[in-house]
Amino acid sequence: MLRPILGDFSSIICFKAVIVGMEEALGEKATAIALTSAGRSRGKHLAHELGLIKTSLALEDIVYKLGLALGTEGTRLCMVHKVEIVNDVIKIYTSETVCSAGEPQDSPRKCTFTLGAVWGALEHILGKRFVGKHTESVLRGSNYDVFEFTQLKSS
Repeated sequence: MLRPILGDFSSIICFKAVIVGMEEALGEKATAIALTSAGRSRGKHLAHELGLIKTSLALEDIVYKLGLALGTEGTRLCMVHKVEIVNDVIKIYTSETVCSAGEPQDSPRKCTFTLGAVWGALEHILGKRFVGKHTESVLRGSNYDVFEFTQLKSS
Protein backbone atom coordinates (compact mmCIF):
# COMPACT_ATOMS: atom_id res chain seq x y z
CA MET A 1 0.00 0.00 0.00
CA LEU A 2 1.39 3.39 -0.99
CA ARG A 3 -0.56 5.44 1.58
CA PRO A 4 -1.43 3.96 4.99
CA ILE A 5 -4.75 5.77 5.49
CA LEU A 6 -6.09 6.78 2.06
CA GLY A 7 -4.86 3.69 0.23
CA ASP A 8 -3.62 3.35 -3.33
CA PHE A 9 -6.50 4.97 -5.20
CA SER A 10 -7.41 8.55 -6.06
CA SER A 11 -10.57 9.95 -7.59
CA ILE A 12 -11.36 10.20 -11.29
CA ILE A 13 -12.35 13.80 -10.61
CA CYS A 14 -8.77 14.64 -9.58
CA PHE A 15 -7.27 12.73 -12.52
CA LYS A 16 -9.57 14.53 -14.96
CA ALA A 17 -8.55 17.85 -13.40
CA VAL A 18 -4.92 16.96 -14.17
CA ILE A 19 -5.85 16.30 -17.81
CA VAL A 20 -7.80 19.56 -18.19
CA GLY A 21 -5.06 21.55 -16.46
CA MET A 22 -2.43 20.05 -18.76
CA GLU A 23 -4.56 20.85 -21.80
CA GLU A 24 -4.91 24.46 -20.65
CA ALA A 25 -1.14 24.78 -20.05
CA LEU A 26 0.25 22.70 -22.93
CA GLY A 27 -2.56 22.41 -25.48
CA GLU A 28 -4.54 19.34 -26.48
CA LYS A 29 -1.97 17.75 -28.79
CA ALA A 30 0.99 18.06 -26.42
CA THR A 31 -1.15 16.77 -23.55
CA ALA A 32 -2.30 13.79 -25.62
CA ILE A 33 1.32 12.93 -26.46
CA ALA A 34 2.39 13.26 -22.82
CA LEU A 35 -0.51 11.19 -21.46
CA THR A 36 -0.10 8.46 -24.09
CA SER A 37 3.61 8.28 -23.27
CA ALA A 38 2.86 8.13 -19.54
CA GLY A 39 0.35 5.36 -20.19
CA ARG A 40 2.87 3.39 -22.24
CA SER A 41 5.35 3.65 -19.39
CA ARG A 42 2.68 2.41 -16.96
CA GLY A 43 1.86 -0.47 -19.30
CA LYS A 44 5.52 -1.47 -19.52
CA HIS A 45 5.77 -1.57 -15.72
CA LEU A 46 2.47 -3.45 -15.47
CA ALA A 47 3.73 -6.13 -17.88
CA HIS A 48 6.77 -6.62 -15.63
CA GLU A 49 4.64 -6.62 -12.44
CA LEU A 50 2.42 -9.33 -13.92
CA GLY A 51 5.42 -11.45 -14.96
CA LEU A 52 4.24 -11.54 -18.57
CA ILE A 53 7.51 -10.67 -20.32
CA LYS A 54 8.51 -13.44 -22.75
CA THR A 55 5.38 -15.41 -21.88
CA SER A 56 4.07 -18.21 -24.07
CA LEU A 57 0.45 -17.42 -23.17
CA ALA A 58 -2.08 -16.90 -25.94
CA LEU A 59 -3.10 -13.30 -26.67
CA GLU A 60 -6.56 -13.93 -25.17
CA ASP A 61 -4.96 -15.05 -21.88
CA ILE A 62 -2.60 -12.06 -21.85
CA VAL A 63 -5.50 -9.66 -22.36
CA TYR A 64 -7.51 -11.47 -19.68
CA LYS A 65 -4.66 -10.92 -17.18
CA LEU A 66 -4.38 -7.27 -18.22
CA GLY A 67 -8.12 -6.95 -17.70
CA LEU A 68 -7.83 -8.27 -14.16
CA ALA A 69 -4.98 -5.88 -13.37
CA LEU A 70 -6.74 -2.86 -14.89
CA GLY A 71 -10.33 -3.68 -13.86
CA THR A 72 -12.29 -4.20 -10.64
CA GLU A 73 -9.65 -6.51 -9.15
CA GLY A 74 -6.84 -4.09 -9.93
CA THR A 75 -6.29 -0.39 -10.51
CA ARG A 76 -9.76 0.27 -11.99
CA LEU A 77 -8.34 2.12 -14.98
CA CYS A 78 -10.85 0.42 -17.28
CA MET A 79 -12.77 -2.75 -17.98
CA VAL A 80 -11.22 -4.97 -20.66
CA HIS A 81 -13.88 -7.06 -22.39
CA LYS A 82 -12.31 -8.87 -25.32
CA VAL A 83 -9.60 -8.98 -27.95
CA GLU A 84 -9.89 -9.71 -31.66
CA ILE A 85 -7.34 -9.98 -34.42
CA VAL A 86 -8.66 -8.68 -37.73
CA ASN A 87 -6.31 -8.52 -40.73
CA ASP A 88 -3.23 -8.47 -38.43
CA VAL A 89 -4.72 -5.66 -36.33
CA ILE A 90 -5.16 -6.35 -32.62
CA LYS A 91 -8.44 -4.81 -31.40
CA ILE A 92 -9.00 -4.50 -27.66
CA TYR A 93 -12.49 -3.62 -26.44
CA THR A 94 -12.71 -1.61 -23.20
CA SER A 95 -15.30 0.34 -21.25
CA GLU A 96 -15.53 2.56 -18.21
CA THR A 97 -12.17 4.05 -19.12
CA VAL A 98 -10.91 6.73 -16.78
CA CYS A 99 -10.46 9.00 -19.82
CA SER A 100 -14.14 8.82 -20.89
CA ALA A 101 -15.59 9.07 -17.39
CA GLY A 102 -17.84 12.06 -16.88
CA GLU A 103 -17.55 13.24 -20.47
CA PRO A 104 -20.73 14.32 -22.26
CA GLN A 105 -22.07 12.34 -25.22
CA ASP A 106 -20.40 13.42 -28.49
CA SER A 107 -17.33 14.68 -26.62
CA PRO A 108 -14.22 14.53 -28.83
CA ARG A 109 -12.16 13.20 -25.86
CA LYS A 110 -9.78 10.37 -26.75
CA CYS A 111 -8.54 7.75 -24.30
CA THR A 112 -4.90 8.77 -24.27
CA PHE A 113 -3.58 7.41 -20.95
CA THR A 114 -5.69 4.24 -21.08
CA LEU A 115 -4.71 3.55 -24.70
CA GLY A 116 -1.08 4.11 -23.75
CA ALA A 117 -1.25 1.70 -20.80
CA VAL A 118 -2.63 -1.14 -22.94
CA TRP A 119 -0.21 -0.26 -25.77
CA GLY A 120 2.86 -0.27 -23.53
CA ALA A 121 1.89 -3.57 -21.94
CA LEU A 122 1.28 -5.25 -25.31
CA GLU A 123 4.60 -4.06 -26.74
CA HIS A 124 6.60 -5.33 -23.80
CA ILE A 125 4.74 -8.60 -23.43
CA LEU A 126 4.86 -9.48 -27.12
CA GLY A 127 8.29 -7.92 -27.79
CA LYS A 128 6.96 -6.07 -30.83
CA ARG A 129 6.47 -2.40 -31.72
CA PHE A 130 2.96 -1.18 -32.53
CA VAL A 131 1.11 1.88 -33.67
CA GLY A 132 -1.93 2.34 -31.43
CA LYS A 133 -5.17 4.18 -32.15
CA HIS A 134 -8.42 4.82 -30.31
CA THR A 135 -10.88 3.99 -33.10
CA GLU A 136 -14.33 3.69 -31.48
CA SER A 137 -15.68 5.55 -28.46
CA VAL A 138 -18.51 5.11 -25.99
CA LEU A 139 -18.80 8.89 -26.20
CA ARG A 140 -19.65 8.70 -29.88
CA GLY A 141 -22.14 5.83 -30.01
CA SER A 142 -20.04 2.68 -29.64
CA ASN A 143 -20.61 0.10 -26.93
CA TYR A 144 -16.84 0.12 -26.25
CA ASP A 145 -13.74 2.24 -26.40
CA VAL A 146 -11.79 0.23 -28.97
CA PHE A 147 -8.01 0.37 -29.22
CA GLU A 148 -6.37 -0.93 -32.40
CA PHE A 149 -2.73 -1.94 -32.61
CA THR A 150 -0.88 -2.48 -35.86
CA GLN A 151 2.62 -3.93 -35.77
CA LEU A 152 5.35 -1.67 -37.14
CA LYS A 153 7.27 -3.32 -39.92
CA SER A 154 11.03 -3.39 -39.40
CA SER A 155 13.05 -1.81 -42.19
